[in-house]
Amino acid sequence: MDLVIRKECIKDYREVEELTREAFWNLHVPGCDEHYLAHVMRSHPDFLPELDFVAVLDDKIVGNIMYAKSRLVSVSGLSIDTITFGPVSVLPELQRKGIGSKLIRHTLEMAISLSYKVIVIDGHPYNYCKHGFVGSKSVNVSDSDGKYPYSLLVLELEKGCLGNNYWKYLPSDVYFSLNEEAIAEFDASFEKKEKCFKPTQEEFNIASKAFIE
Repeated sequence: MDLVIRKECIKDYREVEELTREAFWNLHVPGCDEHYLAHVMRSHPDFLPELDFVAVLDDKIVGNIMYAKSRLVSVSGLSIDTITFGPVSVLPELQRKGIGSKLIRHTLEMAISLSYKVIVIDGHPYNYCKHGFVGSKSVNVSDSDGKYPYSLLVLELEKGCLGNNYWKYLPSDVYFSLNEEAIAEFDASFEKKEKCFKPTQEEFNIASKAFIE
């Protein structure tokens, strides 16, 4: 597979939003909002354009990864600037062929070169532990409520930098400020797709409500 990974350009925006919509449609909920997230994320102050990459195959964008700033705060008052990726999108017909993994590996190398120390994400362990991510409880990183979600995963780019501290993860508010009315209006500008139930939605519902004791 002659895959090219390069920075996203302004001219790519709509194509990336279309592929993101295809990648997530009916996956976690009926329909999706990830394409709108990609749309608003680029203008958010936490967006990291230096880590915004697309995967191109035969002159067609088939994958994308975006990052935002985040932070860890310890109970003793320490703070570490961290980064978070998502959405990570690959066209459905090309998923499970290593494209997402190549985007992740490429941006991990970039993040290290930019001196970032820690990446914290919310995702399925099956997809990310192979890249070195571990469950948050094993490195004492909780959510803002002090709980350890099943899906909260951490990668120390600088090994041991978290030490023996207890941390709370503070993600960018870009992931929580999505307006349903704005999402619907934005989605109406795309080709109409049917919203329906899929078993992956119940799996997501279970995983998103699971915590490690």
